[in-house]
Amino acid sequence: MAQFGILAFCNTLEHTALNEAIQNYFWIVPTLQTIHILAIATLMIAALMINLRVLGLHGQCEPIGTVINRYSHLIWYALPVLLISGSIMIVGEPARSLTNSAFQQKMLMLIVVIAITVGLQKKWRYNTSYQYADITTRFLAMISLALWVGIVAAGRWIAYA
Repeated sequence: MAQFGILAFCNTLEHTALNEAIQNYFWIVPTLQTIHILAIATLMIAALMINLRVLGLHGQCEPIGTVINRYSHLIWYALPVLLISGSIMIVGEPARSLTNSAFQQKMLMLIVVIAITVGLQKKWRYNTSYQYADITTRFLAMISLALWVGIVAAGRWIAYA
C-alpha cells in the first residue's frame, strides 16, 4: 500500500513543470549537485570539528560549548540548502530516489543524527568549562560521526542501487 502511494506521488512529480525544466535544461542537475556537494562538505566539516572536540581528540584548549557555538550554525545553514537542492533533484527523477532503499536509509539516519546533534548542542552550548564529555556523550559523538558518513555513503549509493 505504501509503495503504491510512493509510486503515485512519483508519477505526480514526473508531470510537473519543475520536472520538465530539470529534464530540458542540461545545466540544472550539475548546478544543483555542485551546491549539494558544497553544502555536504560544509556540514561534514562542522560536524567533524564538533564531534572531535566532544571526543577529546581535537581542540582541548577550548571548551566544548565554544566549539559547538563556532561550528553549529554551519550545520543549520547547510541543512536547508541540502533540503532544497536535494528536493529539486528528487523532482527531476522521483522514482529513482523515493523508492530507493538507500535514499530511505539516508533519511532515517538523517532524522537520528539531527536528534543527536540537537541533544549535544542543548547539553553543551552554554558550558564554558574545559571538562571532558562523559562516556554517553562521547558515544553519541561517535554515533553522530558514523551516521554523517553513512548519510554521505547512502547518498552516493542512490546512484547505483
